[in-house]
Amino acid sequence: LGSPVVTIGGDCGVDLAPVAHAHAAHPDDFALVWFDAHPDVNTPESSPSGAFHGMVLRTLLGDGFPSLVPDNPVPAERVILVGTRAFDAPEAEWVAEQDIPMLQPADLTPDALVKAIESTGANAVYLHIDLDVIDPAEFSSLGFPEPFGLSVAALLDSIRAVVARFELAGAAICEFAPPTPDAASDDVPTILRVIGALTS
Repeated sequence: LGSPVVTIGGDCGVDLAPVAHAHAAHPDDFALVWFDAHPDVNTPESSPSGAFHGMVLRTLLGDGFPSLVPDNPVPAERVILVGTRAFDAPEAEWVAEQDIPMLQPADLTPDALVKAIESTGANAVYLHIDLDVIDPAEFSSLGFPEPFGLSVAALLDSIRAVVARFELAGAAICEFAPPTPDAASDDVPTILRVIGALTS
């Protein structure tokens, strides 16, 4: 199954195949860290918008359009939500029912994240990084900004800690949506820093 895949660009839907690929490569010791302002656990029935990028994680966990659900869904106990702070009501209910651990922006430290991953028993970790996990005061190129997010420094420190401790099974950086060329110029350096943290 080869080296880890790092996907850059697109919305959260681009992560469907890479996560499934990474999980297939590490079926017994895999964890999925979902850096995202939104949990992306709606279903076609619960989604207010009908947009697939809000259903991706739920699909990866085995509940979604049958043709898109992976053959080997990721167990809910192998998922950690990080920086997630904007839930639709059905999403909040489902996450609570599944007892999926969460690290809110105020609670995130590199050590806390490493310990949360260690508690899953995983040795290989996939990092989904929706850029809206970052506070919009620091990163403006977002289609769906949510206040009170992670600082860029906190995100980079967390990524470095994970990569230093675990095998990187894969990663994605998605939802880059600059409103103007100037905003893109301002925010591309942050994306390059994230890539650097993943590959250091």
